Amino acid sequence: MSFPLLTAVAAVPAVGAIATAALPAAKRTVAKWLALLFSLLTFALALVVAFRFDPGAKGPFQLTESHAWISDFGVRYELGVDGIAVALIALTTLLIPFIILAGWHDADPLEEATPNRRWRPTQGFFALILAVEAMVVLSFEATDVFLFYIFFEAMLIPMYFLIGGFGDRAGGDGEDQAASRRSYAAVKFLLYNLAGGLIMLAAVIGLYAVTADQLGTGTFSLQQIVEARAAGKLEIGTGTERLLFLGFFFAFAVKAPLWPLHTWLPGAMGESTAPVAVLITAVVDKVGTFAMLRFCLQLFPEASSWATPAILVLALISVLYGALLAVAQRDIKRLIAYASISHFGFIILGIFAMTSQGQSGATLYMVNHGISTAALMLVAGFLISRRGSRLIADYGGVQKVAPVLAGTFLIGGLATLSLPGLAPFVSEFLVLVGTFSRYPVIGIIATLGIVLAALYVLVLYQRTMTGPVKTEVRGMPDLRVRELLVVAPLVALLLFLGVYPKPLTDLVNPAVGHTLSVVDKKDPKPTVQVDAGPGGGRAGQAVQDQDREAAK
Repeated sequence: MSFPLLTAVAAVPAVGAIATAALPAAKRTVAKWLALLFSLLTFALALVVAFRFDPGAKGPFQLTESHAWISDFGVRYELGVDGIAVALIALTTLLIPFIILAGWHDADPLEEATPNRRWRPTQGFFALILAVEAMVVLSFEATDVFLFYIFFEAMLIPMYFLIGGFGDRAGGDGEDQAASRRSYAAVKFLLYNLAGGLIMLAAVIGLYAVTADQLGTGTFSLQQIVEARAAGKLEIGTGTERLLFLGFFFAFAVKAPLWPLHTWLPGAMGESTAPVAVLITAVVDKVGTFAMLRFCLQLFPEASSWATPAILVLALISVLYGALLAVAQRDIKRLIAYASISHFGFIILGIFAMTSQGQSGATLYMVNHGISTAALMLVAGFLISRRGSRLIADYGGVQKVAPVLAGTFLIGGLATLSLPGLAPFVSEFLVLVGTFSRYPVIGIIATLGIVLAALYVLVLYQRTMTGPVKTEVRGMPDLRVRELLVVAPLVALLLFLGVYPKPLTDLVNPAVGHTLSVVDKKDPKPTVQVDAGPGGGRAGQAVQDQDREAAK
């Protein structure tokens, strides 16, 4: 047997979570270093996966593992990765060490232990982060639908405790009020996602029943189902397929989050510590958009095409609604949360544009949004921890007293608004080009999101970093060495992928091509109007005729 590399990438953080949680209460510093060590080892294994993956190889999945698990119900332990999964596993394992470093003191005991100000279990905080990492990685690797569902749902439990038990200390109210807000945000997060998961479970069971009826033996294997449909051995009725698609899509739209199922996100991010907020939007939420590509489109191609117009409208609303709400925010973290809703609208727009440019751009957007949001949110967290307030109005003139902090905050903001030369620009450009080529009206309207992004980012920077220095920020220290170790690599990645995105595009394009072939979609052919000069009428007409034929 070959070494189970994909299992190892998920098993290492799981083992790290157990080892960290088992440490005695007095070993807080050891717990931090142990969690960081396991996260770095996981990233090293993810790099091995990336180097062993061959984008030009035949077949949809590589490094596959398949073992019988619950044979009576057709459930198998099946793992495999395509280029999209490899990119997102690399993103996840890259961000976790930075999340741990950024949250180094977030779970330290409070200075005064009173009945209303209890000590926070440091070991539990870092163990929960590693547990979430293990489950997210397995979600990206799973090619058995039931196996994917288990980890898709299981990650909600550690996230619930991270939001509710280790919330933001800069809310401006007493500990009791802050605990109440955290509890409300955590319960809302859990209920929304559990509701989506229960509906998906019904669809998963329905999919098994259909395969059992037509294939003789029920199966949850994604590859087996796709191949059976391509060979004509499995035919799902139109009405049944659409119902099953809606069950899957609803769960993924909640996780993504897509308007109007987004309302849990601003509260969850606002009441979490900055590292946990990054874990939510840069890591966990990517599972929703990834699953749309892997499961919705490939399992239900006809239903995906049927639902595309409605989904594009919802995505467009997300783009504009999220951006408009971000403009109106007075809370720094909630502003970033609404900006993320707008960005996820772009991602879903690219996925359901059903073009190679759109889906490649959407995949790149997942990676680039993860890096840019991590940079901006973590620097914002450092800023908030110094001042003790999330309100924009409580800041002013920070760039004069902490220029490095202000500079990295500006770069993170410029990446968020997709400035050319920074990584998100490439992905947003591809999404808009891919959308415009098939749905020009939606593509044109979506560009308003770029204008609004420039507005909320630049206004945020102006109000917090420029102007007169407020008394409360005069003694604010600049970024420390640990904080620079968190921010500097993220800024470097934003610059590198902004000028040289080829490694990512080469990785994801074959997987995008496979997905489009399963959905039976091809890029629309552009029509070119030729203005033939004197003597060139026949040639010009011939080119126009060829263009019309290509368009057909």
